[in-house]
Amino acid sequence: MTEPFESGGEPASGAHGILPATPITGPVETVDSPAPRRRFVDLAPLRASPAFARLWIGNAISGIGAQMTVVAVGLQIFDMTASTMMVALVGGIALLPMVVAGLWGGMLADAFDRRSLLIASSLTGWAAVLGLVALSTWDAALVAEGGRAPVWPFYVLTTINTVAATISGATRSAVTPRILPAHLLSRAAALNGIAMGTMLTLGPAAAGVLVATVGLPITFAIDAALFTAGFLGVLGLPRLPPLGAVAKPGLASLRDGYRFLRQAPNIRMSFVVDIIAMTFGRPYALLPAIGAVAIGGGPVTVGALTAAAAMGTLLASLFSGPVAHIHRHGVAVARAITVYGAFVLLLGAVILAMALGWGGPVAAEWPQVSWPALAVAAIAMAGMGASDEISAIFRSTMMLTAAPDDMRGRTQGLFTVVVTGGPRIGDLYAGLATTLVALWAPPLLGGILIVVLIAVVTRAQRSFLAYDARRPTP
Repeated sequence: MTEPFESGGEPASGAHGILPATPITGPVETVDSPAPRRRFVDLAPLRASPAFARLWIGNAISGIGAQMTVVAVGLQIFDMTASTMMVALVGGIALLPMVVAGLWGGMLADAFDRRSLLIASSLTGWAAVLGLVALSTWDAALVAEGGRAPVWPFYVLTTINTVAATISGATRSAVTPRILPAHLLSRAAALNGIAMGTMLTLGPAAAGVLVATVGLPITFAIDAALFTAGFLGVLGLPRLPPLGAVAKPGLASLRDGYRFLRQAPNIRMSFVVDIIAMTFGRPYALLPAIGAVAIGGGPVTVGALTAAAAMGTLLASLFSGPVAHIHRHGVAVARAITVYGAFVLLLGAVILAMALGWGGPVAAEWPQVSWPALAVAAIAMAGMGASDEISAIFRSTMMLTAAPDDMRGRTQGLFTVVVTGGPRIGDLYAGLATTLVALWAPPLLGGILIVVLIAVVTRAQRSFLAYDARRPTP
């Protein structure tokens, strides 16, 4: 095991066995610094670092628009094709480019000024969203004339946006330990959960309402407008050049990262358990079909269910005060993902019950929704959001405290690949299982698989369950 943190908040020099650790900038406090016990989220990171506060606020606002676009793209393609598999391909096509972007972006974050990298990747994502505005407007004009735009440009622009978001996500995560002391990182993760919950609550709900009322082009345009706030948050960061020796992007940098991960079983396991959860418990590609034929209600149901998951995320973050006093992070992650699997199973049971005719006839219009089924499905989605957020708080804290700064870009790049690539594999699993079996199959079978696999893999890697945040071990 590594030694306790030194005053800078990093593991003792050489503890990771690859490169010497470099202290982070910021207040000098240890990870064990006592914090008053509280029930609600701790706002101390926002007070401690104005740069973090600006980045957090900007990301929360721009993220609302980004989540609107995630829902709107699915609704756009389902409207054009009436195919759940075509919706699932949005994630599938972007998967390989996103993996490359995560790995390469992580290397860039370790080699260059992180603020400059965030600016470049943000501008690229902004351009892709403006392209979606133009495409959707073109499609709406063609519909009026009896035609439709081709689907493939939507895949191209969504992939570009995903690549840019992947690089931004890896870089933003690597920035946080540079602008906050180590003992506030778990509380910053909880605040990020609030931001994500706000994004996922307001964004999808707004998308469902806006698509149903003013149409898809305006929905995409609002995302482009909200992006401004996130860009201003990035501009407010200080310069963040590399600390110590610079790892030039390339094969040598990848090999260094690989050697580090070989000696980091707990970080590896944090990736594995999240991949399991996201592969077999990702319901979002199913939502357009659920709103159309299973529960009814159409786009408004899609927005409501997505918002229910976000509300679970938000509530878990709001009541995250105790996280500062929970040290067995591996145990917390395993239990949270097991609960996640149980809620995935509940969603599958609701869809199966509707398929068996227990909820009566439904249609894609909001007045024809099955209210009992919608209520239970919303509870399932909220439970999934809450348990996933609890898992995310502890997984991200493990990543930021156990990895040294000179490896954070690469480990956060891989972490971003996992947390964004896992859902895309999950979208493909959902599309294939729906095509081969039925709409209820992906969540029903997936929930069972999550519970079983988490029990198996965490018992096989005992050090993960023994992980103690007071003595962080990669």
